[in-house]
Amino acid sequence: MSEHTPTPRLGGQFSKALVYAELKHHNQVRKAGEIPYLGHLLSVAGLVLEGDGTETQAIAALLHDCVEDAGGPATLAEIRANFGDEVARIVDQCSDTDETPKPPWRQRKQAYIAHLADVDEATLLVSLADKLDNARALLRDYRAHGPALWQRFTVADPHQHLWYYGELLAAFRARGCDSWLVDELASVIDELTALVRRTERTVVV
Repeated sequence: MSEHTPTPRLGGQFSKALVYAELKHHNQVRKAGEIPYLGHLLSVAGLVLEGDGTETQAIAALLHDCVEDAGGPATLAEIRANFGDEVARIVDQCSDTDETPKPPWRQRKQAYIAHLADVDEATLLVSLADKLDNARALLRDYRAHGPALWQRFTVADPHQHLWYYGELLAAFRARGCDSWLVDELASVIDELTALVRRTERTVVV
């Protein structure tokens, strides 16, 4: 049941960001499906708010993939002009590349993990929410599709993905993140790891 507040956290800039994000990602869907990519952005923004994030962080959550997937540096300049320097900084720090074509997967992921040691606290929450939502999606889809899931990705080795999420979790903990989102990320990674190992141990006769 909802209550009312005289000082709502979200205002017109958040509404504007919703429209902007939909326009930037209008034709994009999640891998191997027809689910609009906006669903991921809304989930990340929701996790940021549930993690007690600010409106600025929630706006950055909506826009966190714009630079990487919808325009590169030119889009970052648009975001700065429309939503301010702080939103632009968080979005920039959440992007693992603004290059086209993207650098090799492992190189990008290693650089992003190392980069988390230097980002500010505002960015950490947005990044954590993003990775948690992605990990949840992996677990959900693995339950539904099993090992065929990995064929959606450029890197099809499940152990590479488990390495990445394990290193992300370690990086968040090294920064002192004590949000419930960290605990949930750990739980999701543990369950996904167990499922992958169980599948690998299964012998079909």
